[in-house]
Amino acid sequence: MNEPFILEITYQNKSLEFPAAFQRYGYTYRIAVSIDEQPYVFEPDEEGQYRVIGAPPGALQDLGLLQAIAEKLAKLG
Repeated sequence: MNEPFILEITYQNKSLEFPAAFQRYGYTYRIAVSIDEQPYVFEPDEEGQYRVIGAPPGALQDLGLLQAIAEKLAKLG
């Protein structure tokens, strides 16, 4: 389950690819997505939507990109 994979999304009419990996966390899991070589951690909420719970200092300010990634992760499940 900790196998890395490539997350492909379309954002602002551009195809983007990000390295990602599942991380077991207790009885659930998180998904670490690398954006510009910085790890962002997403986890599912009670409704099955994803949210960012961990971002590096000086994190990416493009909230639209983070939302697009969260929406793609929700579709994978």
